[in-house]
Amino acid sequence: MEKETAQKKKKRKPIVIVVCIMLVLAGIGIFFWIRGSNYETTDDAQLDGNIYSVRSSVTAYLDSIYFKDNQRVQKGDTLLVFDTKALKAKVKKAKAALEKAKTKLSVSDIQAMVSQQNAAASHQSALSSQEHIALSKAKYMQAKQEFERDKKLLAINAITQKQYDADQSALKQAEAVYQQALHQQKSSFNTSKSLSAKAKAVHHQISTALAVVTQYKAQLALAKENLSHAYVLAPCNGIVAKRAVNPGQYVLAGQSLCSVTDENHLWVTANFKETALKKIRPGQKVKISIDAYSDLKLTGTVESFGGATGSKYALIPPDNATGNFIKITQRFPLKISLDPFSKANRIPNGRNKRDLVLFPGLSVFVKVKIN
Repeated sequence: MEKETAQKKKKRKPIVIVVCIMLVLAGIGIFFWIRGSNYETTDDAQLDGNIYSVRSSVTAYLDSIYFKDNQRVQKGDTLLVFDTKALKAKVKKAKAALEKAKTKLSVSDIQAMVSQQNAAASHQSALSSQEHIALSKAKYMQAKQEFERDKKLLAINAITQKQYDADQSALKQAEAVYQQALHQQKSSFNTSKSLSAKAKAVHHQISTALAVVTQYKAQLALAKENLSHAYVLAPCNGIVAKRAVNPGQYVLAGQSLCSVTDENHLWVTANFKETALKKIRPGQKVKISIDAYSDLKLTGTVESFGGATGSKYALIPPDNATGNFIKITQRFPLKISLDPFSKANRIPNGRNKRDLVLFPGLSVFVKVKIN
């Protein structure tokens, strides 16, 4: 009897163990299911950053290169220098042309001032001639009256023929002086009009000269700008790579020189399934793991949604209106900003931020907390 009881207990013991194991597994499953329901995850994600394409702004020979491939540089460091002889010569030429244009402008100013003064003097002369005409006309009318009176006196022999002839001669002289004054006034007004028109023309020449000065100022500014572009500087702190030129090479404006990867401004681009978008919104916290540093844990925040699914940005977007259609779950890109390195970002093995080398393109795993 005791043996049978012992045998039954031995048979029940494995069953209890199996049941306990199943309960533990179920509990673990329930725990991870509840925990997983609070997160949306994806491994279709990578680090992104700004990669600046450094291009030439001038057409010149390349003189020197001051970096090596994959070298770390600071913002403002000199990367390349072009031959500045021709560029400096263009600056000097532009300066000389500008000084010449300024001299012409000064001459035009003086000519305009002289022309205006001459026109004003001629106008005053024309006005003064009116007084001379009035005086000449008065003398002419007086001489005419005296001559008419002498004609009557001569008829009664009250004056001599000599006096009559003298008064007649005086009348003719007064008339000539009067006519001369009229002609002089007309000539003065014509001269005044001509000088006024010339003054206006010279004034227009000033406008033209001023426009030429402005043009040469712009050319000088452009020459100086091109000279400044002979020194190519690093646009940011980062790593310079993909050098595409060599010293002595003739480089055209717009030609690619190298690339600089900005290592200070990184973010994560994560592609989630479209079915997960209803649970994700900007501002949610994100846990980030980087494949290159499995022991590094970072945090971030959902910043924004992409403008369209990845297929729409493809070189040849799919056209579902043609051929047979197979429904495929689409991926939608999200931008996730990284939190500053702090206690929230655990950096193991005694490393600090400077020891980390993060590059755009590294694969990451993200978990977005949705609840």
